[in-house]
Amino acid sequence: DILGRTAVTPKQNLLRKNITNKNILITGAGGSIGAELSRQIKKLKPNKIILYDNSEFNLYSIHQELTIGNGIEVLPVLATVTNYKQLDNIISEHDIHTIYHAAAYKHVPMVEMNIIEGVFNNVIGTYYVAKAAHENEVENMVLISTDKAVRPANVMGASKRFSELILQALANEQSTTCFSMVRFGNVLDSAGSVVPLFRKQITEGGPVTVTHRSITRYFMSIPEAVQLVLQAGAMAKGGDVFVLDMGEPVRILDLAYKMIHLSGLQPIDNDNPDGDIAIQ
Repeated sequence: DILGRTAVTPKQNLLRKNITNKNILITGAGGSIGAELSRQIKKLKPNKIILYDNSEFNLYSIHQELTIGNGIEVLPVLATVTNYKQLDNIISEHDIHTIYHAAAYKHVPMVEMNIIEGVFNNVIGTYYVAKAAHENEVENMVLISTDKAVRPANVMGASKRFSELILQALANEQSTTCFSMVRFGNVLDSAGSVVPLFRKQITEGGPVTVTHRSITRYFMSIPEAVQLVLQAGAMAKGGDVFVLDMGEPVRILDLAYKMIHLSGLQPIDNDNPDGDIAIQ
């Protein structure tokens, strides 16, 4: 209902190609994208999954969820991508075939306020993952990037563009690793995105706050985003950037109205001054 379109269905043979019977490393495995990646990868019957995250609670949560059933080895590694030696050890020790690099600081205002840490984590962290992949002859590495990397207007976007350039430079060096990147728009219901914020504001009785009445955004669902990542890695030739066709952009004001209606409530506006939830 919120997307305003039907979900894009994946091609199953592409999903399985880099995963079935292989050893997989997911960095940032406890985040909203990393966790869904971990769930979908487990269903595709890999040999082993390494969950790599620097948030103890996020790592604990996804590890607890994935250790139930079907006998696939799932190992949690509490570590940061800015520790090259540890990354290198994990990749060689577990004979990793495919890496999904989702670990990053992604909140635009937070990275603006913590520029050095944001750039160190996003740029140097990606460099270390890519370098370790290259040196250990990992078959595939997929970077989770963002549409904010296109002509970046903020530090977060610039750090992700820098990360893409690192992978493209390594791809040009005739690396045995196939490097590719996937750019997301806004992922519906991911941590810190607009949908959980609006949901919280509606639950608390409003108002729902919209920055500007004309703002539009492209949206995709978390499963769509993850299926895009898995398929992109399978289609990649090396150095490619993939983007999902996300249909028409959604006006954020319309999204606010829609979410109020879907919650069984009425927005307060000129037509309905006695409604339940105000939009500011």
